[in-house]
Amino acid sequence: MEDTSKYLIHADVTADGVVERSDVVGAIFGQTEGLLGDDLDLRDLRQSGKVGRIDVEIASTAGQSHGQVTIATSLDKVETATLAASLETISRVGPCRAELEVREIEDVRAAKRKEVVDRAKELLRTGFDDTIMSSEEILAEVRQHVRVEDITEYEGLPAGPRVTDSDAIIVVEGRADVLTMLKYGIKNAIAVEGTNVPDAVAELTRHRTVTAFLDGDRGGDLILEELAQVGDIDYVAFAPADNSVEDLDHHELFAALRNKVPYETVSELNEPREAVAATDGSTSPAPQPSDSATASPQRVDADPNGSDDSSATGARTESKAGPAARAKTERADAEPTPSGSESPARPDDGERGSAGGEPDAAAAAGSPTDETSGPETVYGHATAVIRAETDRVRFLDADGETIDDVDAGDADSAIQELETVPTTVVLDGILSQRLLDLAADRGVERIVARSLGQFTKRPTGVRIHAVDDIAERPPERD
Repeated sequence: MEDTSKYLIHADVTADGVVERSDVVGAIFGQTEGLLGDDLDLRDLRQSGKVGRIDVEIASTAGQSHGQVTIATSLDKVETATLAASLETISRVGPCRAELEVREIEDVRAAKRKEVVDRAKELLRTGFDDTIMSSEEILAEVRQHVRVEDITEYEGLPAGPRVTDSDAIIVVEGRADVLTMLKYGIKNAIAVEGTNVPDAVAELTRHRTVTAFLDGDRGGDLILEELAQVGDIDYVAFAPADNSVEDLDHHELFAALRNKVPYETVSELNEPREAVAATDGSTSPAPQPSDSATASPQRVDADPNGSDDSSATGARTESKAGPAARAKTERADAEPTPSGSESPARPDDGERGSAGGEPDAAAAAGSPTDETSGPETVYGHATAVIRAETDRVRFLDADGETIDDVDAGDADSAIQELETVPTTVVLDGILSQRLLDLAADRGVERIVARSLGQFTKRPTGVRIHAVDDIAERPPERD
């Protein structure tokens, strides 16, 4: 009855004497019997379930009794009000004179409705995820998941998928470091899982070009010391002081790799970590290499496919890699990643091929070649603008020279105002229908964008590409 009741009749009872609960209940049934006819007889209503249990709470003080009566009903409003009014005809309870007064009739459904409304407000406030992911964010998250899922094992140790076939490897401390490297597209990292360097890693270092990339703490120093004793290291890089590799963001990680130094330059020092840090200007200058054969441009250590970016260092590295290893690296295809990898570079004589870990890696490292010349192909411009996540748009002429370079948000107005009609547009953003139409009106021949929007029409005179579509085979410059 409690689950189906519509109304609750609340009444106050007063008796001139000491009475008990059973006296009140008996008075209610006895003095209302036959008062309202057969259809509203309280006993019949009680038996049929239209009236629930009669609850009475009563107490006696100073020779008088006071209490409350509650009756649940599933009758309609009129019938409930009539039944409630009949209760006020009671004049005696047991042997005592008494008075019963209805205080209120409570609508049970109203209370439930209030609970529903309050709960609905709470669900609206906390029950929905207001985060709306853009297409870019969705694709980035899927790509990151795929990269993280690529983690493999090498002799039971966490490793990237390219460790087994790459000429260069990066030795890190733990599994989380390997996952971070994979997240940013570097697939040739392997973890030592502690200060006790496994024999498998020690053996691997004797046949590969090795960069030790360690945390900027005492643990990193100990692992470097152990690794130098049992293995063969070519380069050393550290995370910033008191930071772990796994905690670095994209730019911090590649900056640390760019600041690597040949191990020979710090092998005799008591604080090799401080010497490595000095290459970015954070401490006193790093010691100068004693032999020009060990000097190496400070470039990113690894590309996403596992190719080493630095030259071999003297006869030692030549003996580890050899001509066959160099040829193998030159044949390696680069796999640019959304975080901003470079296209494969053409290796010079006597050097391994290299692919930077991010598009501006060489420039940030101070490469003289990059200081004197810009990208020579449309794909090069796409790498510099889109994969570097510049949020810019670049307009190129027929020779691949830059006409203008503005914020991506100003692309629509810029393309209308340019005096020289661009041949190619490189956009770090989603290509919209409006920009496509404006480009077609100006006579643009090609657009390369981070991603393509939804188009109701595609002008036949404009070739459009998402940057990922041209990753394997860059479009030729007109």
